[in-house]
Amino acid sequence: MTDLKGGVEYTPTPLDRDARVYVAGHRGLVGSAIVRKLQAEGFTDIVGRTSAELDLKNRDAVFAFIAETKPRYVVLAAAKVGGILANSTFPVEFLSDNLRIQINVMDAALAQETERLLFLGSSCIYPKFAPQPIKEDTLLTGHLEETNDAYAIAKIAGILGVQSVRREYGLPWISAMPTNLYGPNDNFSPKGSHVLPALIRRYDEAKASGSTSVTNWGTGSPRREFLHVDDMADACLHLLEHYDGPAQVNVGTGSDVTIKEIAETVAEVVGYTGDTEWDTTKPDGTPQKLLDVSKLTAAGWSSKIGLAEGVASTVDWFRAHAEIVRT
Repeated sequence: MTDLKGGVEYTPTPLDRDARVYVAGHRGLVGSAIVRKLQAEGFTDIVGRTSAELDLKNRDAVFAFIAETKPRYVVLAAAKVGGILANSTFPVEFLSDNLRIQINVMDAALAQETERLLFLGSSCIYPKFAPQPIKEDTLLTGHLEETNDAYAIAKIAGILGVQSVRREYGLPWISAMPTNLYGPNDNFSPKGSHVLPALIRRYDEAKASGSTSVTNWGTGSPRREFLHVDDMADACLHLLEHYDGPAQVNVGTGSDVTIKEIAETVAEVVGYTGDTEWDTTKPDGTPQKLLDVSKLTAAGWSSKIGLAEGVASTVDWFRAHAEIVRT
C-alpha cells in the first residue's frame, strides 16, 4: 500500500484489469456508463448492487458489503440527483441522503484500505457567479445557486472527504467534477430530470401527440455545457490511470450553448416543427456554467462525442426504451 505520509510518491499506472472494482450506483446514468467502459477495457471483476440489494444510507450494511467484497478500486457514482424542481423541493433529502451515501462508502473503503477511489461530484459545487470558465480553485469563494445548494454542499463535503483521507492516511484517492451529463440510462421523469433529458422527452412527446406548442422553463438565455456520459466514463478511467492530486478535476467539453440553442437542437433531432414558448415566471438557475478543463487537458484527455451526435444517440436510446425509462 502506498504511504504518502511516509514520503513515498504515488505515480498513477494502468489499473489491474483482473482486480475487483466496485461501482457504487452501477445502474445510474454515470455508473452504468463506467461499467460499460470498464467492460470494454477488459476488466473482469466488476461488482455492483442495486439500491434494493444494498441501501448505501445503511452504514452497517455498507461496511459489511465492502468487508466481504474487498474491492481494490472503488468508483463512487451513487447519488440522489435531480433537476431544479427536485432540488428546490426536497433539499433535506438531497443533503441528508448524499452525505450518508458518501460517508458510508468512503469510511467502509478506508477501513479496507481501498487502494484507489474516485469520487464523482457535480459542477454545481462552484459559486453561482464564478468567473467563466470555472477553475477548480474557485471552490468556496462565493455563494452557491440557491435552487441546489443542499446538493452542492453534500458534494463539497465529498471532496473534503477525499482530501482528508489523502492527508491523514496517504491513500491516493481523487475527485472528478463533471459538467451537465446526458445519455443512456438518464432520468427522463418530468419532475426529476435535468434539462437535456427533460427537453428530449418534452419535444418527443409533443411530436408524437401532434402538439403545436412546447413550453420550457425560464428565458432560454442561461448557458450550459453538456457532456455525453460515455465521454465522462472514458475520462474517469483516464484520471484513475493518469492523475493523482488532492484538487478535484473538472470534466467537460470546454464549450457551452444557451438553453434556447440546445432546445432547438433537440427539436430538430426529434423532428418537432411546432412553436417553442418560454415561461419566464420560472427560474433560470445559474446564468452560466462552463468549466475550465485545462487541468484535464493537461492530464491528456479531451471529449470526443459532439453535442448533435450525442443528442441523436440519446433520442434513439430514449425511444428504444420508452417503456422502461423512469417516469
